[in-house]
Amino acid sequence: MAANDKLPTSEKALLLVDYINPLDFPGAEALAKRAWPAAQATARLKQRMARRGCMCIYANDNYGIWHSEFRDLLDSCRALPGMRGKIANLLAPGPADLTVLKPRHSAFHSTPLDLLLKRMRTKELVIAGLATDICVHLTAMDAFLHGYDVWVPPDCSAAETAAWERQACEHMQRVLKCSVRASTRSAPTAKRSNTS
Repeated sequence: MAANDKLPTSEKALLLVDYINPLDFPGAEALAKRAWPAAQATARLKQRMARRGCMCIYANDNYGIWHSEFRDLLDSCRALPGMRGKIANLLAPGPADLTVLKPRHSAFHSTPLDLLLKRMRTKELVIAGLATDICVHLTAMDAFLHGYDVWVPPDCSAAETAAWERQACEHMQRVLKCSVRASTRSAPTAKRSNTS
């Protein structure tokens, strides 16, 4: 990113992890069934946050295709039949959204995500995506280590089973100090004050 690139200030940002996804792995069928209602809740949350001026960032695996770009991944997933295509079409990035390709589970690992967030002066990160117990969980862990306030709405993420979702949310709340209130609930009093 060039030094003169302009990014808007966004003290709260929405991070969508692996929602643009071909869902081509063992257990994907179970995940897809749970992912659709989560994607619908995420679409509504994204709309509400956009009206408040919050930026949205997509962080996605490139699924081993190292010469691909995010647009290639999006177009490929949008053309897929069934739930995979429905989710990609519902949550396709808009013109103002930012995108990051990640090589591993966490959206922070070997990506420019932290730089983007610092440039936008982001203090709170709202994380949604697939799967709650893997990539969302590990991204929340790195966000916590980087000093962000983290909100992981449980209705905006999905895992292969309800038990795995619940266990991951319990761990994120207890250990990582994440808020795990539903996307429809208003914010509690801030845990700490942030200064620019």
